[in-house]
Amino acid sequence: MKPSEREFFTTVREAIFANPFGPKRVELDRSAARMPENAALAEILDRLVAKVGGTIAAVEQRDGGRALGRDDLELLKFGKLFYIFHLFCDRYDEHIRTQIKSGEECCRLNFGRDVMSMLHNSGIPEVDIVRFVSLFFQMRRAYYFISRIAGKSDCVMELRRTLWNNVFTGDIRLYDRYLWDRMEDFSTMILGETGTGKGMAAAAIGRSGYIPYNDKTHTFSESFAKTFVSINLSQFPEQLIESELFGHKKGAFTGAVENHHGIFARCSPCGAIFIDEIGDVAVPVQIKLLQVLQERSFSPVGSHRQEKFSGRVIAATNKNLETLLKTGEFREDFYYRLCSDVIEVPPLRQRLAENPEELRELLDVVVRRITGEESDELIEKTYDYILRHQPENYQWTGNIRELEQCVRRFLLKNSYDWQQAHPADNRAGVTLNNKLTAQQLLAQYSAYLYRQHGTYEEVARIMDLDRRTVRKYIQSQGS
Repeated sequence: MKPSEREFFTTVREAIFANPFGPKRVELDRSAARMPENAALAEILDRLVAKVGGTIAAVEQRDGGRALGRDDLELLKFGKLFYIFHLFCDRYDEHIRTQIKSGEECCRLNFGRDVMSMLHNSGIPEVDIVRFVSLFFQMRRAYYFISRIAGKSDCVMELRRTLWNNVFTGDIRLYDRYLWDRMEDFSTMILGETGTGKGMAAAAIGRSGYIPYNDKTHTFSESFAKTFVSINLSQFPEQLIESELFGHKKGAFTGAVENHHGIFARCSPCGAIFIDEIGDVAVPVQIKLLQVLQERSFSPVGSHRQEKFSGRVIAATNKNLETLLKTGEFREDFYYRLCSDVIEVPPLRQRLAENPEELRELLDVVVRRITGEESDELIEKTYDYILRHQPENYQWTGNIRELEQCVRRFLLKNSYDWQQAHPADNRAGVTLNNKLTAQQLLAQYSAYLYRQHGTYEEVARIMDLDRRTVRKYIQSQGS
């Protein structure tokens, strides 16, 4: 192998291991493809894939009759894996869309034989071929779902990079060698304000786990549409939360007229559970959840039978966990066992502050979700209305969910009622006079912050006060 070819395949190998949502991957692809800095990403990748294929052919034609050294063979193998993966990316994407429509029934991978044949002809050991088909699918699924999180602000790009690392760890080489079938031990906490898209981030992780490929049936062992299950604890009264999590036995309590499978029983070994509003769960339930995380087993309500759980746990809350830990409302041992990774979904105001044009991109997503189709006319009309009528320094306390409501309201009524309190000057909306006590002043300031940020937890964090004290202050002001 020529030195230039060796250098080229070394760069390709590093690109394989780089996070596809990070700047290093873009730079490696651009460098290997010898493209200018202003070249479009799609154009860079097309050029690189073609160059990899051509270089593989040149090396094999010239050196096919002579044995390459071990290091050169290893570099050539990575080049072939890169080439085969990208050759089938579009067909993997089509399979993902087909599986989404099909739901829980596994779809046949129509091109599975083709991928296996190319891997075999490239000298990949038989024992690795089936696993590479599965790994290719996992990588493409992860890219597919993570890239659906729209936006080009720095905080959103960092979120996408973090989600990729959560699925494949910070070093995909170690993941491939040690962890591809052991990620259930890595629980994740997702933090963020109401309406920021924590569920979408969780789904991107939960639908991107490793799923084995069956080379006899040419299907994956499970549909990724089935491997992600979620529950929002705020939807259930406290006395039913344990039943929804762990299930119950017939007769366990009044109204339990039949056996019920909780969310842990419904999760597949390849899957993940998303528990939203984990900050609302009572301490006794936290203890039981801690047991599930530590022992990978649970008992339905009213039963002594231990059932196994093999999936991954993802939890989310919009509450200030630091405050909950200080007040004892959230157990430290549960927190540390749950937080192998902590991911924060940025608020809309931060995204727009970093990149105002992100609003247009988000409107594209929202309009398509509402109307079922793309409409430049609706996007521009809504975008223009928001720019002209949005109050100065509007905080978007409802985040993406509020933006969606803004669009719906505008489409219905050609207007939107901007709810956020907006002081005309730099005062905090506090009435100052010489008769105010310190407690009354704190109460007014608490109410002002609550109008700005929308949650007791955020006010408590800013003021460094207990949540219950803040709540008392705010309610005394009628907020």
